[in-house]
Amino acid sequence: MSDSTSGELCYVNPSGEYRRDQNYIPTRITADGRDGYPVEPDRYRLVVSRACPWANRAIIVRRLLGLEPVLSMGVCGPTHDERSWTFDLDRDGRDPVLGIERLQEAYLARFPDYDRGITVPAIVEIASGHVVTNDYAQMTLDLSTEWRRYHRRGAPDLYPEHLRDEMDEVMEFVFRDVNNGVYKCGFAGTQASYERAYRALFERLDWLSERLRTRRYLMGNSITEADVRLFTTLARFDPVYHGHFKCNRQKLSEFPVLWAYARDLFQTPGFGDTIDFVHIKRHYYLVHGEINPTGIVPAGPDLSNSVTPHGRDELGGLPFGDGTPPGPPAPEEAVEEGHTPLIVPRRAA
Repeated sequence: MSDSTSGELCYVNPSGEYRRDQNYIPTRITADGRDGYPVEPDRYRLVVSRACPWANRAIIVRRLLGLEPVLSMGVCGPTHDERSWTFDLDRDGRDPVLGIERLQEAYLARFPDYDRGITVPAIVEIASGHVVTNDYAQMTLDLSTEWRRYHRRGAPDLYPEHLRDEMDEVMEFVFRDVNNGVYKCGFAGTQASYERAYRALFERLDWLSERLRTRRYLMGNSITEADVRLFTTLARFDPVYHGHFKCNRQKLSEFPVLWAYARDLFQTPGFGDTIDFVHIKRHYYLVHGEINPTGIVPAGPDLSNSVTPHGRDELGGLPFGDGTPPGPPAPEEAVEEGHTPLIVPRRAA
């Protein structure tokens, strides 16, 4: 089976537990080019889908760090078939920079016998048309550390060195029980495996609620990569995971602390302005035929509450630390009007 929110190969083991194959292309783009791919402006293209939570992380990090001028972005449509993500949003169904119809073409250009999942996010070398990496977890950390020379003035430090040990542990908990935990619920093959995943998910959400009760962000007073990783799951919780994946002990909007935290991030430049709820719902409800065989996409819920006051400012802190918020997205990269609640610009507090 395939985790169709990224294209990864996944399976359900004999005990009914969902397992994600995390064998990604390990090549890294580094400042010293030690893997043969040095950081260079205009050499690479980030390929994403706004539907995918893993790709959404890369979109947010690229925005926060201001890497748009040196790392272009191609956006695939919200659905795909068994072969690959496609560039069906672009004129003639081809990416205007890479000239390809399917992301699969970039994978096969480098690895002709590639037989694993064709996943987003992926970074492709423009000149050769070869995929470089699809290791989404390392990818965003490298954007913070290896691409530092090209960060915008005022870019936040999303992976502070003095916090990394604790931060790596928090991010592992979040991945295991929340980011991947919702999939363990949704694709469970037995009642027992579903209930185990369900308990782990909500125990972790309770733990996160307690952690965030007295601190504005997961690591303290400013945004880090840990917040980015949690946010992309929280943004999809009520429109998708609560019903579609049976993560229904309560909605996110019924968690007082987590709901306020999610709204705080949603209303922060670089977060909510990357969210396309129409693409998100179309993807999950149309592609997961084994879960939703009718292909009916729900009309709700009403997501306008994402832009209501959150009150988290009272905890203090500065979203970007000593830095500044990113500017608005370029018109060609803005989420389509009507696909997300309108965020009234506010001064970062």
